[in-house]
Amino acid sequence: STLMLIEEAEARGHHVLFYEAPHLTWRAGEVIAPLAPISVDMNATPVWKLGEAKPTALHEMDVVLMRQDPPFHMAYITATHLLEQLLPDVAVWNNPTSVRNAPEKLSILGFAHYMPPTIISRDSTQIHAFAAEHEAIVGKPLYGFGGRSVYKFAAGDSNLDTLIEQWSELSPEPLMWQAFLPEVAAEDKRILFINGEVAAVFGRVPEGSSIRANMRVGGTPKQTELSAKQKEICNALSPFLKEKGLMLAGVDVIGDYLTEINVTSPTGLRAAQKLYNLNLAATFWDAVEANQ
Repeated sequence: STLMLIEEAEARGHHVLFYEAPHLTWRAGEVIAPLAPISVDMNATPVWKLGEAKPTALHEMDVVLMRQDPPFHMAYITATHLLEQLLPDVAVWNNPTSVRNAPEKLSILGFAHYMPPTIISRDSTQIHAFAAEHEAIVGKPLYGFGGRSVYKFAAGDSNLDTLIEQWSELSPEPLMWQAFLPEVAAEDKRILFINGEVAAVFGRVPEGSSIRANMRVGGTPKQTELSAKQKEICNALSPFLKEKGLMLAGVDVIGDYLTEINVTSPTGLRAAQKLYNLNLAATFWDAVEANQ
């Protein structure tokens, strides 16, 4: 998706420069980064070329994109604070303030009535009580991405205690626990929003008996449509995404339940292109240019 965004920007005559969040510097009121000219040609090997990086004040840019993968740790949060210093003089998409305040699995709490049965906890008593209410549950880190470290536990599974113990030793953070949704065996759905509007939707079919449909772990994209309930969810999310400056978002649903709102580095533009011949990178830049 990032390469598609670069391709389209180049096609429009924009000068595209590449930076990485760990190299951001704040000095005397300026946010500085070593910016390298980048060009993309999907028919070449390698598909991108980088020029010489030069320290440059980001205030000189017209638009800055923030697309760094989780995990959502303190270095990530620091990057949002640094990029926030560019506002309102320079447009930053997605808005770093909103990205910081809307981690994927927590931003959906404002839409809890659309979520599957869920708790967020590291308390063993609470987790076991929740597990006892359901035939199976799923546990996952709050700040992971791409389907990493997602566990399914059937009722009475003794491995649940093992995970709780192991996680308690590794991290002070709670985990998200949800009732397992068997609909995931058929597909989950990725809904791409651009500027608060639904731009495309596609299904992701898990590989074999996997409970994870993410394309990173073998999920296969397919054409699909939204159900009436899913359209209702989209209508509820639309004003939130637009108001918060979340220009590009990837919303995940399983069945008629909302599971994530991806705002850090949403993917799926290439899948939408292959499935529907849609150039959502063009839609994205149309929206960015209209907001300049």
